[in-house]
Amino acid sequence: MVKYTVKVFTGEMLLAGTLNSVYVKLVGTKGEICGAGHRAVCPARLHQRWFCSKVMVTTPEGDTASFPCYRWISGYERLVFREATGKLIFNETCPEAIEERKKELQSRHEVYCWSIYAEGLPQIMKVDRAFELPAEVRFSFTKDLEFKFTLAEALVELNLAGLSTNKEQWKSLDELSRVFNCHKTDVYDYVEKNWKEDEFFGYQLLNGLNPMMIHRCSKLPENFPVTEDMVKASLFGKSLVAEIQKGNIFLVDYKRLHGVTANVINGKQHFLAAPLCLLYMTDNKLMPIAIQLKQDPGEDNPIFLPTDSEYDWLLAKIFVRSADFAEHELNFHLLRTHLLAEVFAMSTLRNLPMVHPIYKLLISHSRYTLQINTLARQALISDNGVITENASIGGTGMMEFLKNAMASLTYSSLCMPEDITARGLESIPNFFYREDGLRLWDIVHRFVQKMIGHYYTCDSDVQKDSELQNWIKEIFFHGFLAETSTGIPQSFSLMTELIKFLTMVIFTVTVQHAALNNGQFDFGGWMPNFAIALQQPPPTTKGQCTESTMLKTFPDINTTVHGMAAVYLLSSQSTDFVAFGNGYQDHFSEKTPLELIHETQNVLKKYNFEIQGRNVSLPLSYTYLNPNNVENSVAL
Repeated sequence: MVKYTVKVFTGEMLLAGTLNSVYVKLVGTKGEICGAGHRAVCPARLHQRWFCSKVMVTTPEGDTASFPCYRWISGYERLVFREATGKLIFNETCPEAIEERKKELQSRHEVYCWSIYAEGLPQIMKVDRAFELPAEVRFSFTKDLEFKFTLAEALVELNLAGLSTNKEQWKSLDELSRVFNCHKTDVYDYVEKNWKEDEFFGYQLLNGLNPMMIHRCSKLPENFPVTEDMVKASLFGKSLVAEIQKGNIFLVDYKRLHGVTANVINGKQHFLAAPLCLLYMTDNKLMPIAIQLKQDPGEDNPIFLPTDSEYDWLLAKIFVRSADFAEHELNFHLLRTHLLAEVFAMSTLRNLPMVHPIYKLLISHSRYTLQINTLARQALISDNGVITENASIGGTGMMEFLKNAMASLTYSSLCMPEDITARGLESIPNFFYREDGLRLWDIVHRFVQKMIGHYYTCDSDVQKDSELQNWIKEIFFHGFLAETSTGIPQSFSLMTELIKFLTMVIFTVTVQHAALNNGQFDFGGWMPNFAIALQQPPPTTKGQCTESTMLKTFPDINTTVHGMAAVYLLSSQSTDFVAFGNGYQDHFSEKTPLELIHETQNVLKKYNFEIQGRNVSLPLSYTYLNPNNVENSVAL
C-alpha cells in the first residue's frame, strides 16, 4: 500500500484556522490517489469559515507537490484546484484536465457576473452588499474589524464634538485647526502651515495627491487670454512667449468640470469652478502666475494674479484646489484605479483558471478589491454616500463628470512612460512621483517580461491562448465599453503587447493607486487645501474678497468633517497590509518563476532604501511610492 503525506496550511491571520474536519481527495493522471496528484486536490465538507493557504503532498517517492489556494472558505464548500505548476491550455495533454479548466470557469461565470452600475462607466460585479461576495474575495476578519473600527472611531470623535450634525459655518481657521487633533500627521501639520504659499501650491501639482493634471504649456489656450503685462512681475520682467518656448511654463486645465451641475448641500446651492492655472518653473520651484476660474473668458471672469490682494489670490487658489478634489477623487482615483481594478479582477476570475500562469501573476493584485469597491459604492457614491451628500461634485453632477472623465480615458494615459512624455514632464525638476513611478514601472516591466518569456515561447503561443484572448476581450468590452478610441487592445498578437498590458495592469492597481490614495489625509485632511465643497460662486470682480468672504465660501462644519472622516478612513493602513511584490510566491512552484520573484523583491528592497536616502535631505519627504508603502492591490 502506497502512502501519500498530506499537509493542509491555514493562514497566519486572526481566525484563519478551523477545528472542523477537512476532507481531501487526491486525483492523479490515472485516477484517485495515484500519480503525483497533478490533476486536482479537493478540500471539502467543512463548517466554519477558514483560510486555506495551500496543501502540500509528499509522494511515496519523496517528491512534493504544492496546491496553492490562498482563499477564505466557508460553509460546506467543495473546491477543486490544481498543482501549482503553471500551464497554458494548449499545453494540456490530458482531456480531463482541459475539461476541468472549463468546469472551473463555468462555475466562476455563475458567481462573478457583470452588471451595469451606470451607463457609460466600466461595468462592475453584480452584487449589492459586501456580505454577498464569495468568501475567497472578502476581507479577512482582521481587515474587516479594523476597517469598521477606524470608521467608528472617526465618527464617534466627530459626534462627541457635535460636529457631524452642525450646519453652521466656520468662524475661523483656528476653530477648524482643533478638529481631529490627535490624528494629525507630520505632513498634515506641514500642509496646515504652508497651504497658502504659492510654492507649496505648485509643489502639490507634482508631488501631492494629484500629479496627473499638470502639463507643459506649448501655447496659451484661446480661452485663457493672459497678457505679457499681467505676468511681467511674476516672470521677473521676462517675456511670456519666450518662457513658453523655453519650456518653463506649465498649465492645469479643469475643463472637464465645465457645465457640470453643482450639488445642493444642507439645502443650499454649492458651486464648482472649471479653472485654468498657469505656472512658471523658476529656481527649481513651480509657481502659479495666473488663474482664471471659469472656462469662458469675459469681464465677469477676471484673471487673478499673485499681485492681487491677499484674499483675491488666495480664494482663486482655493477654487483650483477644490476643482482638484473633483478630478482626483472621481477621475484619477475612483475611475482610473478602483473601477479599472475591478474590471481586471473580474476578467481574471472569469477567464483564467487557477493553473494559468497569468492568473497566478495577477490574482494577488486583486486582493480585497471587490469588497472595497462594493463598500465604496455603498458609503461614498450611493444616494446617501459621503461624496454624494457632501461634495460640490456630488449629486447629479457626479455622473455627468464621470462620463466626461470616461471620455478622456485612453490606454496611453494609463501607461506612465507615455503619459509623462505626452504631458511634456520628462525634465521638470523635483518631480518625485515621476522619478519613483518610472523606476517602479521599469521594475514591473522587467519582471513581467521575464515571467511571460518563461511560459510563452513565441508570439504564436500568445495568439493561440484562448483563455488569455477571452480575458482581454472582456476587459475591452466590459471595462472600456468597446471604445476603440481608447486604444485598449481587443486581442493580443504579440508577446510585447501582452507584456506592456500586464505591466499597466499591475502598475495601475499597485503603484498608481498608492500615489493617489495614501496621502489623502495628509494633503486632504486640512479642508482649505482640498475643499470637498464651496458654497459661494467664483468671484466675478477683484478687490472684494476678505477673510470673511473666504470663511463663507468654505463648506459648513458638518460637510467639512464628513469629508475629513472619509479621507482619514481611506488613508488608514490595515495590519494585514501586503506590500508591493509580495504574494506571487504563494501561487508559483517552479524554480525559474520563484527565482524571478525573489530577484524582483530584492530590487524593490534596494530601491526602498534609495528613496529613504533621498528623502533625508527633502523639506517634505515623498514616501507614497516607497515600495514598502505601496499595497499590492486596491484594498483601501
